[in-house]
Amino acid sequence: MLRRYEWWAILMGCVMLDWCLTTPVHPEHKQANRQLTSHQHVKQKWVWNQLFVLEEYLGTEPLHIGKLQLHSDSNNGNGSLRYNLTGDGAGTIFTIDEDNGDIYLITKLDREAKPFYILRAQVVDRATNQHVEPESEFMIKVQDINDNEPQFLDEPYVATVPEMSPDGTFVTQVTATDADDPSYGSHARIVYHILQGQPYFLVEPTTGVIRIALPNMDREAKEQHVVIIEAKDMAGLKGGLSATTTVTVTLSDVNDNRPKFQHKLYHFSVPESSRMGSTVGRIMATDADIGQNTEMNYMVKAGDGSDTFGVFTDSETQEGVIVLKKLLDYESKRRFSIRVEAINKYIDPRLLSLGPFKDVTNVKVNVRDVDEPPLFVSPEYVFKIQENGEAGAFVGEVTARDPDALNNSIRYFIDRPTDMDRIFNIDTKNGTLTASQSLDREAVPWYNLTVSASEASDPKKVTSIRVHIRVLDDNDHAPAFPIPYKTFVCENAKPGQLIQTIGAVDEDEAVEGHHFYFTLASDAASNPNFTVRDNKG
Repeated sequence: MLRRYEWWAILMGCVMLDWCLTTPVHPEHKQANRQLTSHQHVKQKWVWNQLFVLEEYLGTEPLHIGKLQLHSDSNNGNGSLRYNLTGDGAGTIFTIDEDNGDIYLITKLDREAKPFYILRAQVVDRATNQHVEPESEFMIKVQDINDNEPQFLDEPYVATVPEMSPDGTFVTQVTATDADDPSYGSHARIVYHILQGQPYFLVEPTTGVIRIALPNMDREAKEQHVVIIEAKDMAGLKGGLSATTTVTVTLSDVNDNRPKFQHKLYHFSVPESSRMGSTVGRIMATDADIGQNTEMNYMVKAGDGSDTFGVFTDSETQEGVIVLKKLLDYESKRRFSIRVEAINKYIDPRLLSLGPFKDVTNVKVNVRDVDEPPLFVSPEYVFKIQENGEAGAFVGEVTARDPDALNNSIRYFIDRPTDMDRIFNIDTKNGTLTASQSLDREAVPWYNLTVSASEASDPKKVTSIRVHIRVLDDNDHAPAFPIPYKTFVCENAKPGQLIQTIGAVDEDEAVEGHHFYFTLASDAASNPNFTVRDNKG
């Protein structure tokens, strides 16, 4: 029984016999035929019985693939002719029986490595050692079998597609090639199938284009999908060879999630001594999206603290930072309430139906009492005291109050560097100022003191003010002549002649100016030669 390969070779030889005789398969064969035709003395003619051989022959015996036969009156089968074979693979791949022209394959062929072989045939008369025919060139074509599986190009495949995409959206394209002969049957005709990734994805059988099959896939539910694609030759029929590849598809983020506060109510406390702009607390709305789709703006929408507190967005943490816009006073208002909104900064108009892309929360702020120093009821004090009073005379009273709710008792004292001579004393309990000695306006008309008040339980809590004390005048100084006067008069002076103008001074305060009355001293009053005139003024 002939082997399968031999049957195939003989069948192909019979089918292709006429074609081989009339149509050379190599360009140089045409030239050889022309040469044969030009030799008029040639009576013989080559007959080619075999030109094809299947690849991948696995037998252990040489495979008969064809026969060189010469029809001529000299070829009577008595062995007088010798057949020779040269060219591609002669002696190593192909051998010839020199007696009868039978050609054999002695090794396995691979069409994908070499699809055809060009050989040359010679026939020699053994007796004369002369060429019976000119050397002729012919081709042995290696016939394809489906021995190569498809191979994917450009692996590994990685693709990215936005989440929430509609069905039919292009994802990527895979491409496989097959080294088998594309012109012979369906050996290299590839069809693509999806083995893993349904129902989310599909693949076009002939193009390898992968598309979304399930619309509105959610990245937050599953960010990455692994799709396995099979490429099968023989147009996907049973018995075809196949290969698989993996496509990693990542869903990129779109803004399809709204912000959501972690709590519906936040509580903060802040000391009343906080400065404007100081941070009261941080709130945060989370967003299941990523990247810029999580960026948001915070704003105060309502509440009795909307004028007292503000909020801005920390760009690094996307937290809402609540800050103080006005100074606080525990004694005036101890609790505030505000309503804060978080809204996405970037909103895709195509996804507005998934909104609204915002959320609100309530914030309660409690003001903590701070142990503040006492506060004087007046920013400064001005007192008056009559000079020449007795020691211990009342000057005035300063008053300070504790602004804290506890209303601690207060202690008063004088800053002694402003009263080095201890002219004044103060009652430490009630703030009453007294003079420790009699005062002289003409010596010191004004005193400027610093008076402080502190909490009795915490002397470090101190507030100070300025106290101005005016000493009021008493008429306790007699007029005095500023200089001694010495006057000369001529002996022949006429009566009424001005001989001297004199003046006086008074150390007391002249509210409306001093008014003096001048008279002659008692010891000169009886002297008729002199008198004083215009002495009121």
